[in-house]
Amino acid sequence: MSKRPWGFVVGGLLVALLLAGVVSNYASAHPDGLDSSLLRGCTVDAEGEITGGSCPAQQERDHELADSPLADYGVRGLDNDFLSTGLSGVLGVLLTFAVGGGVFWLLRRRGPQQPAAGAATAEAGGSAAGSPADDASRAARPR
Repeated sequence: MSKRPWGFVVGGLLVALLLAGVVSNYASAHPDGLDSSLLRGCTVDAEGEITGGSCPAQQERDHELADSPLADYGVRGLDNDFLSTGLSGVLGVLLTFAVGGGVFWLLRRRGPQQPAAGAATAEAGGSAAGSPADDASRAARPR
């Protein structure tokens, strides 16, 4: 295996960008399991508005970051929903990749842990004592 698998990383990034930028626009508009369970006990009209009954979804309120630039799976200021959703996904992937890459870069800069002196000698095929018998047996082994 190569020391730096750039092809794998770039390929994974391209697949993630494709999924986030294009395929995310075709996600289901129907509520997921959590949303549907919160609506249990209420009556809902065709637009999804609660018209009666009693359910936990009636206590819903806006999130603290509802006014952020990437709220509600879109980019604020873009009128084209397809472009807004796709760009939001692409920006999310790039931001996640940048943060993850930065963490791995910082961890790599720390360097590997130094093995104990005896372990390094054993990995090289010798012993800590380095006896002449060991040297003779290493010389007799085919390479």
